[in-house]
Amino acid sequence: MGKHISVLLQETIDLLNIKPDGIYVDCTLGRAGTSGEILKRIPNGHLYSFDVDDEAIRESSQKLSEIGNNYTIIHSNFRHLRRELEALGVTSVDGVTIDLGVSSPQFDEGERGFSYKEEARLDMRMDQSRSFSAHEIVNTYSLEDLTRVFREYGEEQDAYSIAKLIVKERSNSPIDTTTQLVDIIKRAKPKKSLLKKGHPAKQVFQALRIEVNDELGALKEALETMVDLIAPNGVIAIISFHSLEDRIVKQKFVSLTKVEGDRHFLALRPEDIEVAPFINLTKKPIVASEEELAYNHRSVSAKLRGIARKED
Repeated sequence: MGKHISVLLQETIDLLNIKPDGIYVDCTLGRAGTSGEILKRIPNGHLYSFDVDDEAIRESSQKLSEIGNNYTIIHSNFRHLRRELEALGVTSVDGVTIDLGVSSPQFDEGERGFSYKEEARLDMRMDQSRSFSAHEIVNTYSLEDLTRVFREYGEEQDAYSIAKLIVKERSNSPIDTTTQLVDIIKRAKPKKSLLKKGHPAKQVFQALRIEVNDELGALKEALETMVDLIAPNGVIAIISFHSLEDRIVKQKFVSLTKVEGDRHFLALRPEDIEVAPFINLTKKPIVASEEELAYNHRSVSAKLRGIARKED
């Protein structure tokens, strides 16, 4: 099993500006890389960590218990952030962080069906208690829906030709495994596409993973709710790994840190001028250092953005 190395870990911790008695939320517990570092810094505070992956929760519980006992692991998707925290009596927090990458063990365990390099049944469920998987998408979605998913979530140029061949192949027998799907993708792509850098199935697998887990929908919901939970001077720090996620985060952060100009602005009294509730902590996204890139290849596409709520 591959060891998961948290991307942009020190940069995230620095951005959070952790208070020893603060309340913090790690929306993506994973293997507790970020959660562990937060917990070390809050002897008088409390950490709430979310995850839907049973295996991640088992491993991380052990790791966190060796650091302290002032933490709570919540087995839920971070889209339910507010509901889960309010159920525990938490209505205000000093920091929230999300690492939107899939953890290395999920990729490295072939049987989870995330990897285009390993033979496995098509799966890709983060939460294995759910029944909806990549197998269902590949074998039941219409030509139009497959094309849309590959194009929108994978930004796949050959979306239509891949979807068309999938529909043709599954009419003979179900497409059950990752290797079957990779073979279809390779056959559907024109030669010039196959010559491009990177694995030819990467974008389709990304698209399926996003669709299975409704990743973009969950991110949008979480962004809406976490804003109301952040205390004055509290920080939101989010790491994204592809342009679709980064665009959602960037647009939300811009809406919270900038106020649209008004033609009659000069005529307003100072007390009537609308002020943005947050300040931008990252004018440009923070990316991995040369040093990190050398030992953690998963950090190549990572972008960290942060905002902080202004004091009342």
